[in-house]
Amino acid sequence: MSWVEKVTIVVGMVLFMECFAWGTHKYVMHGRLGWGWHRSHHEPHDHKVEKNDLYAAVFSVVVTAMFTVGIWYPRIWWAALGITVYGLIYLFVHDMLVHQRFGFRWVPKRGYAKRLLQAHRLHHAVKGREGTVSHGFLFAPSPARLKAQLRAIDERAKADAQ
Repeated sequence: MSWVEKVTIVVGMVLFMECFAWGTHKYVMHGRLGWGWHRSHHEPHDHKVEKNDLYAAVFSVVVTAMFTVGIWYPRIWWAALGITVYGLIYLFVHDMLVHQRFGFRWVPKRGYAKRLLQAHRLHHAVKGREGTVSHGFLFAPSPARLKAQLRAIDERAKADAQ
């Protein structure tokens, strides 16, 4: 394999993982199937580890298996590396920047990092698993757009209650 193929696979997997993470977050973690683990992430607690961290453990087992199979199939090894790169980006953006885990304390004042932080905080503005916005982790819609979506969801819920 050429280095161009390897880089293409790694970058492609990082992009794929953002799409996969969005779908998994919206339909599994906020769905009936996965809410049991993910709920811990949306509730106040003083634990260093959340039940939600089980998702990372499961995904790491899958990636470890891919690295192992990749010994014989190099494209799978490079795909596993792309997933790992995404996981490291996720660790920094979601766990450290947004949720300030592991003693990381930095609040961005401008730029894309601030937008990521705002988008994820708007995701957590809703209590419970339904009616949330911004399920991605690296591609954050504008806060104004997310606030408008939250208002529309709230108005629909009020109308349905009447």
